[in-house]
Amino acid sequence: MSHTPHTTSEATNSPHRETLRVVHLIKGLGPGGAERLIVNQLETADPDIDYTVLRLVGHKNHLVAAVEAAGATSHLIGGGRFWPFALRKKLTAIAPDVIHVHSPVLAIAARALVTMTALDAAVLTTEHNRWPRHHWLTRFGNRLTAARDTARIAVSEDVRQSMSASLHSTTDVLDHGVPLAPLIGLRTKRPEMRARLLGDSADSSIIIGIVANFRPEKAYDVFLDAADQLNERRSDVRFFVVGQGPGEAAFRNAVRERGLESVVEVLGYRDDATEVMSAFDIFTLTSRHEGKPVSLMEAFALGIPVVATRAGGIPEAVLDGTNGILVDIDDAPAVSRAWEQLAADTELRSQMGQAAAVAAAGFDASVATKSIEAVYRSIAGRG
Repeated sequence: MSHTPHTTSEATNSPHRETLRVVHLIKGLGPGGAERLIVNQLETADPDIDYTVLRLVGHKNHLVAAVEAAGATSHLIGGGRFWPFALRKKLTAIAPDVIHVHSPVLAIAARALVTMTALDAAVLTTEHNRWPRHHWLTRFGNRLTAARDTARIAVSEDVRQSMSASLHSTTDVLDHGVPLAPLIGLRTKRPEMRARLLGDSADSSIIIGIVANFRPEKAYDVFLDAADQLNERRSDVRFFVVGQGPGEAAFRNAVRERGLESVVEVLGYRDDATEVMSAFDIFTLTSRHEGKPVSLMEAFALGIPVVATRAGGIPEAVLDGTNGILVDIDDAPAVSRAWEQLAADTELRSQMGQAAAVAAAGFDASVATKSIEAVYRSIAGRG
């Protein structure tokens, strides 16, 4: 990875400081992809590294317990409109060696604090989303300050290419991962979960499932159009939706208005989302924008074939015709046809599911965590 070594007095003169202190900075700890990647990293982390997670938004707290169960400390930054001052106070008290930032706005603040104050830390940013999706002020701030990162990671090549061209050579793409062993173990729970979801029709129904928050970029309107179309052609398909967010109520209303309540079941937020996923015959994403979805990596680990759009980093993981089927963005008929192709062909589903399970090896959280922690040590002068 291209980076500027962290040459502080402490890192240079005291290379054997007992504990490496790392702070993750994130907007919130809701059930989003970036947040779940932090949890995955913490669950596979080196116990000799002291982790703290600082979050800006209090109400997004779904994963606070998981963070703390993984051995990290979690704090709300606080401060209201004056949160940068509260952030400075928190960071000064913690005195981290590395600040790992997962939000562009927080990254701008962290770079400024390290540059303008006595705060002595290296800054690593992970870019989870394409830059054009950010507010123009955020993009402007990023362009002004991003060169001050000590190191930088993008979650997909698509995300890296969306950044300022001057940053491409100093940004590495890293496939973040999911904990493979427990997910592989969930494959054995498939019959039990299918029975819980479907009851007596567990052996005669095809489950198509999606795990995504209810936001415009997830294109739930396309998902529902495709489900409505497939329902007209096949009566043995059930759809299960796992997610929460600002569009959930509108989606539930749309399901009722179309008379699809018996076909499309909205489960909302689930702590056991991966267990629910284990019952799926087909995993799907109808996204308009993506980084590299955590739920997609989980579907691979569970051995489930995928139908997804060519959004963001999805084509970097889904090999069309091998471990899944790719369709164009906003093409509901194509989504419906791809679902139907897999629903009608048990052998094809099995082949693609096996290929997905093989591909999962490239998304091992423990491997990704070791790579990230090697960067920490390097930029903090411990490598």
